[in-house]
Amino acid sequence: MPVLSLGGMRFQQSWQDLQAGEIEKDAQYKLEAILQLAVSYGMHHVETARHYGSSERQLGWALKAVPDSQRLLQTKIPPMEDPKAFEEELKTSFLRLQCDRIDLLAIHGLNLPEHLEQTIRPGGCLDVVRRWQRSGQIGHVGFSTHGPTDLIIKAIETDAFDYVNLHWYFIRQVNEPALDAALRHDLGVFIISPTDKGGHLHSPSSKLLQLCAPVHPIVFNDLFCLQDDRVHTISVGAARSSDFDRHLEAVNKLPQTRDLLVKVQDQLNGAARVALGEDWISTWFIGLPSWQQTPGQINIPILLWLHNLLEAWEMEGFVKARYGLLGNGGHWFPGENANGIDKGVNEEALRTVLEKSPWQNEIPDLLRRLKQRLGGTPQKRLF
Repeated sequence: MPVLSLGGMRFQQSWQDLQAGEIEKDAQYKLEAILQLAVSYGMHHVETARHYGSSERQLGWALKAVPDSQRLLQTKIPPMEDPKAFEEELKTSFLRLQCDRIDLLAIHGLNLPEHLEQTIRPGGCLDVVRRWQRSGQIGHVGFSTHGPTDLIIKAIETDAFDYVNLHWYFIRQVNEPALDAALRHDLGVFIISPTDKGGHLHSPSSKLLQLCAPVHPIVFNDLFCLQDDRVHTISVGAARSSDFDRHLEAVNKLPQTRDLLVKVQDQLNGAARVALGEDWISTWFIGLPSWQQTPGQINIPILLWLHNLLEAWEMEGFVKARYGLLGNGGHWFPGENANGIDKGVNEEALRTVLEKSPWQNEIPDLLRRLKQRLGGTPQKRLF
């Protein structure tokens, strides 16, 4: 498994599953050029998903145009209540990809307990996968997740999977215990979307650029992920040839990782202490209710995390996008943003659920300020 994988979420023509005749020649040539570059760089692992629009269909054509004897092909299919429907989706993936074997199949989006149950129960989705594995059509099976850490660990501890695709970056390390669980159970770890979900590092704020010097934020975050022995590969979601450049730079700088990480982390953490204060940094997360326990289902832990990114490193583009996804992303981005404050959610009710927080009195006003600054257009979730 190469340390950089080609992610197939951004190189397709459309987020609609287009018919073959609707694929434009220029769009297909672009995808083939990206795939050819990836092969030349040694990125032999390419991953896509059944619901990445036209990605599977276009990739199926491109795989024949750009042969690679070392290729590892991965796609992802969501769990379903009806295993027959799941198997139909699996058949569609094979047809779109025009292949006889998929090396890595992930159950896409184990975000809720019922998704895990649909997958591992007797007669469930995993039984379908095992049958296809016995026939040699599927290699290893894993799962991808946006779910809470405890659910990720529960899925790992079933010992039903060979690898996991999850979120873990410098700005968001809550899945640290899941990495430990993966190590204990010998699962491969694939880091999802380190550039985009890792902070919109493709369009960093001037402050973040300054604090990550002497490297670009993409390079810093790649090094942060790759220096950890529990991590095996990170995704490069390329939409153009230049999207590889920063990630290749990171690989070239791997021998300097220790010195670079110490320097940049000191700069980032120092700026956070100045902006937020030591007391807040060390205690903001204590005693927070879950979104299910909060009036209006406001996701206070996520909102306070976004507040920290905004104040410490001025990551407004990323913060605004994530704020807009709350309430609009289903189980992929659960809970609501702060727009409901003073509109059906009153301060007294918030204070009641914040009784275990040392910041009980400050948090309602902080959420109001976030609402005022960020409460704009809802965001549409991509897969």
